[in-house]
Amino acid sequence: MELTFHNFVFGIYPYIALTVLIVGSIIRYDREPYTWRSGSSQLLRRRQLMWGSVLFHVGVLAIFAGHVVGLLTPIAIFEWLGIPHEAKQIVAIVLGGVAGLMAIVGASLLIHRRFFDARVRAASNISDNLIIVLLWLQLALGLCSILVSLQHLDGSEMVRFMAWAQAIFTFDFAAARYVDGTHWIFELHILLGLTIFVLFPFSRLVHMLSVPVRYMWRPGYQVVRAKDRRTANLRLPAE
Repeated sequence: MELTFHNFVFGIYPYIALTVLIVGSIIRYDREPYTWRSGSSQLLRRRQLMWGSVLFHVGVLAIFAGHVVGLLTPIAIFEWLGIPHEAKQIVAIVLGGVAGLMAIVGASLLIHRRFFDARVRAASNISDNLIIVLLWLQLALGLCSILVSLQHLDGSEMVRFMAWAQAIFTFDFAAARYVDGTHWIFELHILLGLTIFVLFPFSRLVHMLSVPVRYMWRPGYQVVRAKDRRTANLRLPAE
C-alpha cells in the first residue's frame, strides 16, 4: 500500500498536476479573461503590502529560477563544466536560504495583513486565504529541508531529485524510484508543490503568467495636453 502511494505521488501525480496547470490555465484565460488578475488591495494598508509583496515576489522568483536551473539542468552539463555536486549543494543552500527567508518574511507580512486587518479580510475570499497559507507552508518546508541538506553536503540527495525531475519530463514512468527512501520533508515539499500546481489555474496565482514582456518592445506613445484650455477650445472664424 505504501509503495503504491509512493509511486502515485512521485510517478503519476506530477503528470496530473502539470496537465491541470496547463489545460486549466488555458481554459480559464479563454472563458474567464476578466478574472485573470491578482485582485490587488493596494489601497488598503499599502505600506505593509509594499514590503510584504516585494520581499515575497523577489524571494519566490529567485527560488523558482533556482529550482528550474538546479533540477532541470542535465547532470552531465554540471560534470562537463567541472562543477562538483558538493559546490552546487552549498550554493543552493546559501542562495536558496536567503531567498527563502525573504519570501517567508514577505508571506508572513501578507498573511498578517490579510487576516488581521478587517478591511483587507472583508475584501479577501477563501481562495486568496488558502493559497497564501499553502505558499507559506511550502516556504517553511523548503527552509526546513536546508537543515536536512546540511547533514549530507556531498550533494547525493540533490542528484537524486535532479534525476527524478528530469525523469518526469522525459516520461520515465519509473521516476518514483529516484526519490525512494528520501527524507519525509523533501517528499512533503514535493507533494505540496504539486498540489499548488493543481490549484494554480483556480487561484490568483494565474497573474504570474501575465508578465508584461511585450511592453519592452511596444512603440512609444506621447500624451500631449494643452496648457491653456481656453486656447484649446478656440475656433478659427469662418472666412
